[in-house]
Amino acid sequence: MAQKDLLWIRYVSVFIFAGAFLQTVFAVTHYTIPEEMDEGSVVANLVSDLGLDLKSLSKRKMRLDVVANKKYLDVNKDTGELYILERIDRENLCPIKSVTTCLLKVDATLENPIRMFNIELEIIDINDNAPGFRRDTMHLDISEATAVGERFSLTNAVDPDTGSNSVKTYYLSESDHFNIEIQTGRDGSKFADLILKKSLDREKQALHNLILTAVDGGVPARSGTASIIVRVLDTNDNAPQFDKDSYTINLTENAPIGRLVVQLNATDKDEGSNSEIIYSYSLYTSEKTQQTFSLNPDNGEIRVKEMINYEDFRIYDMEIIATDKAVNSLSGKCKVKILVTDMNDNHPEISIKSLSSPVKEDIPVNTVIAVVSVSDKDSGENGQVDINISDHLPFALKESSDNYYELIVSEPLDREKMPAYDITITVTDRGNPSLSDNETITVELLDVNDNVPQFPQTFYTIPVMENNAPGALLSSLTAIDPDLHENQYLVYFIIEKEIMNTSMSMLFSINPENGNLYALKTFDYEIEKEFLFHIEARDSGVPPLSSNVTVHIIIMDQNDNTPVIVSPWRAHGSVVEEKIPRSTDKGTLIAKVIAIDSDSVHNSRITYQFLQNTDATLFSLDQYNGEIRTMRMFSYRDSRHQRLVVIAKDNGEPALSATVTIKLSTVETALKTYADMTEVPLEYDIFSDLNLYLVIGLGSVSFLLLITILVTIVLKCQKPKPSKAAPPSRNSVISERNSTIADSTLVSNDAYWYSLFLAETRKGKLVVRQPVPKGARYIVSSIPRSTGLTETSDSAASTLQASTTTSSSST
Repeated sequence: MAQKDLLWIRYVSVFIFAGAFLQTVFAVTHYTIPEEMDEGSVVANLVSDLGLDLKSLSKRKMRLDVVANKKYLDVNKDTGELYILERIDRENLCPIKSVTTCLLKVDATLENPIRMFNIELEIIDINDNAPGFRRDTMHLDISEATAVGERFSLTNAVDPDTGSNSVKTYYLSESDHFNIEIQTGRDGSKFADLILKKSLDREKQALHNLILTAVDGGVPARSGTASIIVRVLDTNDNAPQFDKDSYTINLTENAPIGRLVVQLNATDKDEGSNSEIIYSYSLYTSEKTQQTFSLNPDNGEIRVKEMINYEDFRIYDMEIIATDKAVNSLSGKCKVKILVTDMNDNHPEISIKSLSSPVKEDIPVNTVIAVVSVSDKDSGENGQVDINISDHLPFALKESSDNYYELIVSEPLDREKMPAYDITITVTDRGNPSLSDNETITVELLDVNDNVPQFPQTFYTIPVMENNAPGALLSSLTAIDPDLHENQYLVYFIIEKEIMNTSMSMLFSINPENGNLYALKTFDYEIEKEFLFHIEARDSGVPPLSSNVTVHIIIMDQNDNTPVIVSPWRAHGSVVEEKIPRSTDKGTLIAKVIAIDSDSVHNSRITYQFLQNTDATLFSLDQYNGEIRTMRMFSYRDSRHQRLVVIAKDNGEPALSATVTIKLSTVETALKTYADMTEVPLEYDIFSDLNLYLVIGLGSVSFLLLITILVTIVLKCQKPKPSKAAPPSRNSVISERNSTIADSTLVSNDAYWYSLFLAETRKGKLVVRQPVPKGARYIVSSIPRSTGLTETSDSAASTLQASTTTSSSST
C-alpha cells in the first residue's frame, strides 16, 4: 500500500536523570511509523540517536523487552539500527477505535554501566481493512400498501481502521422503488436508512434484490457489500377476472347427463386466501337454467344436469359470479349462453364400385385405379359429406359426378420404396358433431426392371501376396439390385483386356453367381506388380441393366530372393584369395563385398557382418557398404594367413543371406596394389588392334543413332511429351589409384537388380558386361588399371564377354 511506503517521521525527546549510586540514565525516544511495515525494515539508527558507542554495544548486552509475548523490534548489534522483527498490526495492538494515538512502548537496557532507555513508537493507521457487514444478507418484509417515504433501518458496516480510513459513505444499487439516506452517529460512525420512494405492487414484482455497498475514505478506497432482499406482502387489491366476459356454447340435444358443457376459469392476482375463488349463479339466472345445468363452486365446471330437448328450449342464458375469500371480498362476473343444436344421428356410407390391383410400378400418372360412391341419410348440413385420403400418399380423389369419386395415381410409383399401399378412404358429414365412416383398400405394385445393379464402391484396391496358390480367393465383389425376381438376379464377369498378349480371363476368374474373384496363377512380384481391369454386374431383366467397377490388383512382395554376392569375383569356387603386404597402413581398403537382392526396396536392403574373423582387432567391416579395412598395422605376432567369412543379409522377414570366404596372405615384400601395377600395361592384353577397330566402329554407330533420335524428336515436337525416364547408363571402365578393390555401381530397372561380375587376371581387371535373364540392361563396373587413368568405350567393353557360368557363383 502507498501508506506503507511513507517515510516515517521521527521525533526524539530526551529526559536525563542522574543517580549517584547507579549512575543510570533514563531517556525517552519517540518514533512514528506506519503499521504493517515489512519484517527487517529499519526504523532508525538507535545507537546514533542515543549517542552510544557502537563498538561497545555488543559488550554492554543491549536488549529490548517483549510486549504482550511478542517481540516486535530488535537492534542490529553490528550497525546499531532498530528494525522491525515482526509485522505490527495497529488494529490488534490498539483494538479500541476511540484511542486516537496508538503507542508501542519498549524499554532498552544496557549493562556496564546499567542504563535504560524508553522507546515509544507511534503506529500510524493505514487503510488495510475493507468495510464489512455483520450480516451478508438482510431480509425485509414490506406490505404493498406501505406509504411512500417510509423508512427502514439497515445494518451498518464496520471498518477496523480509524479516522479517514473508516466507513465514509454507502451506495445502493439502482432501484425504481428504493433509495438510502446516510446518517452519522455521535461517535462519527456512518449508517444508512432504506427509504421507499415509489409504491410497491406485489402483482408486478413480488421480490426486490438490492445491493448495499459501504466505502471507506482511504486512498485507494476499500469497500464491502451486503444483499438486501425485500419481499412484498400482499393485500386484497385485485378482483377476480374471467378469461372472457361472455361465452357462447353449442350443445346438441340428447347430451348425456354429467357431460361437461364448459369449464369457466377466473383468476385473482393476489395470493393466499385473497386469491381463492368461489363460483355461483347470480340472481339473473333462471331457475329452469339452474335445474338443467349444475355449477361446481370450486372449479367453475358447468355440466348437464337433466336431459336437454331441442324442441323445449333452444337457448339457455346464465350469469356466473366469481368471489374471492378475503375479509373484504371482491368479485367478478361473466355471461354464458348455451345454444342447443339438432342431433346428427346417421353415419355416412361409402362403397367401392371397382378396383384395379395389382398394378405395375411404372403405371402412368392420372390413371384411374378405383371408383368410389358415398351417401348420408341425414338432411341439411348433416347430410352433406366430405371425402378424403391421407395427404402423404401418391394417390388423389377426383369427383366424377354427384357422390361418385375416382381414385387416381397422382405421383410416380416406386415398388422399391413401397411395395404396396393401404389406402384408407374417409367420408365425414358436416353435422355437429360430425359422423364419419372409412374403407381401406390395398393396392399392390408389380416390379419392373428399373434399377441398375450398384456396387458399394466404384474402385476396389486388392492387395495380393506373391507366390499365392492358384485358385486362391482374392475378394468378393457383390453388387445390389433392389428389383425382384429375375430383375434382381445378377451375373458377374470380367471385361476382357489384354496385358502383354495375356487376357485377364487367363489370370483371374470370377464366380458369375456370387462375385468371388479368384487368381488363376501364381504371381511373382519381380515380374508383375499390378493389374487394372473392370468387372461388370448384369441383371436378368428385359432389357438387362448393368454396371461395372474398376479393380486394381497390387502384388505384394515377399522375401523370396536370396542376396547374390557379385564382388569379390570367385571364378574357381567360393573362396577368394588375396595377397597384401604386411606393411599395409591402418585404414587401408583390403576388399569390398557387394551383394544384390532382386526383391523390393524394403526386402533388398543389404547389411554385412563378419561371420568369421581370424583376428577381430585387425579388420573392420562396414555393415552398409561392405568395405573391409585394416584397423591397425600388421605386427610380427600376426599370422601370415587370415580367413574372413562375410555374411550378407537382406531386410526381409525372415531374413535371407549369402556368404563369401576371403583368404588373405601377407607377404614381407611390398606387393604393389592394383592401382600401382605398371609393369604390364593392360592395353597389350586387352586392347588389340581388332578391339581398337571395334571401339571406333561402335562409337560411330552410336553417334549416328544419337543424331537419328534427335531428328525424330524435333519432327514430333508438337506431340505430347513422353514421361521423363532415367537416361541410359553408359558402360565405363575407370581406373583408380591407391585402391585394391574398386567401387561398383549397380543399375536398377523397375526395382530389379542386375548382376555385376569382375574377372580377374594376373595382369589387370576387366569389365564383363552380361545381361540379366529378366531384363535388358547391363552392369556398369569401374575397375583399377595398372597403367593409370584410362576410359574404355561401351563398344570395347561389350566385346569382353565372360562365360555365362560365372553368373551362377554365389555362396
